[in-house]
Amino acid sequence: FIQGKIDAFLGTPPQPQELRAKKIGHTILNNAVDRPWSQYFCCMISATTDYVNRYPVATKRVLRSILKAADLCVSDPQWVARQMVDRDFVPSHDYALQTLKDIRYDRWREFDPEDSLRFYTLRMQETGMIKSSPQQIIANGTDWHFLDELKRELKT
Repeated sequence: FIQGKIDAFLGTPPQPQELRAKKIGHTILNNAVDRPWSQYFCCMISATTDYVNRYPVATKRVLRSILKAADLCVSDPQWVARQMVDRDFVPSHDYALQTLKDIRYDRWREFDPEDSLRFYTLRMQETGMIKSSPQQIIANGTDWHFLDELKRELKT
């Protein structure tokens, strides 16, 4: 991309921040801010049915930890950015902080995971990546009860 051999690429932090700092290229789509992408979860967690059935307590604990980490990203982004740099996840505190500000970690309580799955399933169906309908995938492959319980538990 920098050498001009390709026209575009999918970047993840810290790549976009580094390129912006060097005034190279421009952003075509930022799913954190551009509609309709920004209206849906960008990431979801999944587990096999067997694992969830065997280890429901562990499953809920893992999900609770992820959601509490998302809340921490919102409540203390400076600290989280320092941790990201100290643990060598990103090279720059400024890049880490910008990433934390760009990604709306506070929206996990607001977004509808089923609606997000429907949105992305339709995109995948349009491109021929999958043949199943969103309704089939949601009916056969989702269980929101852990998330629903944790939304009530972690209201604050």
